Amino acid sequence: MLYQLSYTPAARGRDLWNECSGRKQNSRAKVCPAADRAKEGRAMLPIVPPPVLLSAYRQGLFPMAESRRDQDIFWVEPRERAIIPIGEFHCSRSLARTIRREVFTIRVDSDFAATVLECAAPRRGKDGEGEGTWISGRIAASYQRLHEVGHAHSIECWQAGELVGGVYGVAFDRVFCGESMFSRRRDGSKVALAWLLALLERAGCELFDCQFMTGHLASLGAIPIPQSEYLERLERARGTQRISLPEALREVEDEARAHAASSTSSSTTSSSPGKLIAHSLTHTS
Repeated sequence: MLYQLSYTPAARGRDLWNECSGRKQNSRAKVCPAADRAKEGRAMLPIVPPPVLLSAYRQGLFPMAESRRDQDIFWVEPRERAIIPIGEFHCSRSLARTIRREVFTIRVDSDFAATVLECAAPRRGKDGEGEGTWISGRIAASYQRLHEVGHAHSIECWQAGELVGGVYGVAFDRVFCGESMFSRRRDGSKVALAWLLALLERAGCELFDCQFMTGHLASLGAIPIPQSEYLERLERARGTQRISLPEALREVEDEARAHAASSTSSSTTSSSPGKLIAHSLTHTS
């Protein structure tokens, strides 16, 4: 949800679990039968299986929890959706300079679990109080399984061997849904998001979903659209991307190496992954 914590449960989401798992219908917005498991004395509920998660995302729904320890899951469907149109990320001069200088080493899926864990950590609010998280342990485990089958990815910023920023999300068809991001260094999350948008464009993605609108996302190019329009865009984005996100990163790295090998020492053209990405974000065709 990219820093957004408020949400409204989706009325039609309550049948999703039953549709995919054959369980008896539950009239609550919470999908998973926590009460039954509690009676059985089980401490941990099963993960949401990848087919259930992907079915939800293809219907415009996504999961949230009320706290880190909450085992129940809400399926959420906002009335208004935030997206960043592919190719329209707002990259400021200072951000482009940071990307070009390669202040961070960028990796894809190097440590997905750690990225999700960092995103799930409570954040300190403006009043100094800690803020909660919608990423419960059960949701994190569900995304880990989705990652293992190739439908969830992390874009990570590393510095001196330390993970200092990143974003993760869900990938399917020609769609990427950004779930959350974190930063432990200045511009860490912005750099990760910028790289993500550039790689998605290269990969052939057609829809980047931010889920909830915030002022921060608006400054980076996000726009609000009605859920009905989002569902139409979702349908148009069905199909297969040209390449995957990890493949897009390898393609950029290969291009940069080839460019550097063919350039003279006095050349001012792009010859590093960071320069290629900064150029793609600040120059339109």
